[in-house]
Amino acid sequence: MDPHWRTRPGNSMARRPLDMQQATIPSRGLSLNEVLPNAHFFNGGDVQFSSCCSDAYQCQDGDLFVALLGDEDDGHELAREAIRRGAKGVVAERPLPLEVPVCVVPDTRQALGHVCQALAGNPSQRMDILGVTGTNGKTVTSLLMQSVLHEAGRCVGASTTMGYDDSFETRAASQTTPAPTELADLMARMVAAGCTNAVVEVNSQALARHQLAGVELDAAIVTNVRRNHLDLHGSVMNYRRIKSRILNHLSPEAFLVLNADDAGSKMLESKSQNPTITVALHGDAEIRATVVERFPSEQTFLIHAGNDSIPVRTQIIGDQHIYSCLQVVAAGLIMGISLPTIVRGLEAITTLPGRMERLECGQPFSVFVDLANTPDRLAMSLKNLKRVAQGRVICVYGPDAYGDHEHRPLLGRVAEKTADVSIITSNQPGLEEPLQIVHDVLDGYDRVARAHVMPDREHAITHALEQARPGDAVLIAGKGNVGYQVHGQTHGILDDRQIAERWLYRVGSQLTYADTSRPRILPFSAQLN
Repeated sequence: MDPHWRTRPGNSMARRPLDMQQATIPSRGLSLNEVLPNAHFFNGGDVQFSSCCSDAYQCQDGDLFVALLGDEDDGHELAREAIRRGAKGVVAERPLPLEVPVCVVPDTRQALGHVCQALAGNPSQRMDILGVTGTNGKTVTSLLMQSVLHEAGRCVGASTTMGYDDSFETRAASQTTPAPTELADLMARMVAAGCTNAVVEVNSQALARHQLAGVELDAAIVTNVRRNHLDLHGSVMNYRRIKSRILNHLSPEAFLVLNADDAGSKMLESKSQNPTITVALHGDAEIRATVVERFPSEQTFLIHAGNDSIPVRTQIIGDQHIYSCLQVVAAGLIMGISLPTIVRGLEAITTLPGRMERLECGQPFSVFVDLANTPDRLAMSLKNLKRVAQGRVICVYGPDAYGDHEHRPLLGRVAEKTADVSIITSNQPGLEEPLQIVHDVLDGYDRVARAHVMPDREHAITHALEQARPGDAVLIAGKGNVGYQVHGQTHGILDDRQIAERWLYRVGSQLTYADTSRPRILPFSAQLN
């Protein structure tokens, strides 16, 4: 069931300096007919409102109640409760026999988004907004884009998995894409803080639930479209259809950035009516990259944009990071930012919590913590390490209880075929028996005896570090920067980075050192001549 949100004008900015607050709602309130001009009204005419609520039990006098269809309840059945508590009007998906005006719309979730944006003064219309969606790389791409805009001197806010940043303060993210009320409030705070640009990370759940309703994008980046969230969307086709909803939010003048190396992304190009710019690491595209060198601590690649080429050196490694950089380059150039400025913004990001995050504590082998909680992501991370490791690749991983169960054997297959040593452990087992999850993962192995099973995550991590030799690379996958573990009714602190660093500082720095810093120089391709 979705969380319920309510908004009242002024509350969100009560702690701000008075000169940053902006009155956006007329004293008479807003006209619902103007906010939802295509709706049909029953039991009376227009409704003037200055607050809204989607939880009937939280309604107060004068609220507009929006009846949502949830996973476990139907807001239409609670409309009378909302009226009893003071609601002066109802937005619904069907006519209701009520004594207050009923506004009927095809989708109340879309209506809620438009209502929330209107109550906040339509802040999305007062900034240039870039949306970032895709299966992998959304958060990294969003944060790189924010860094580039900062480097270009723009005042920018961001809504990502890492937090909601209005450029005045950053708040913890309750979910990847905020609910409509929270998103409208965040954008209003961005405008109040003087932001000219905003970057919004948009996941498929948000697109399915129309959480972006009422927001018009000036640009969008689709990182890639792979197989994911089938537990929510049912099929790959439905997942792709939901992802394509990002196109509905583009303004007529907006541009779209796509990954030409990704088949799922290329399918969107034929559906889009907007100008499209493509990027590629392997194929043909407007913006391309050529890898020069890779090693555990950094990578260097050349970006080719038209007749210009420029080197980029990043301390975050892997092809996925190169793709993110390419997409940000494309967006930055369209926004009028110079290529050198873009590169400075890219290189300013030296680490991202839980995204191929390298732990350096003086040990003679490499240790990385990465989210890598899907087969696709795990395969990419392991392949990245296979390219740079001079020794073995050791992988500690395990699916959580809340993801797609079909991923479990696929994760096992990837780990067995790509890692030299694979250790299956627990990762947010919730109410499920950890060993049952392990058994599901083992179904993907051709040779079960190759798997190491250690359900205790802390023991599994320390065991992997104990097995590492000079030149090896250890990947701790599945949780990223999540610092807790849910098992049964227990919600305890468990941070992969802290566990690894404690062991590395205590033991790792005392191990025999072997030089693993020498870069692997790759041959220049003919296109560099």
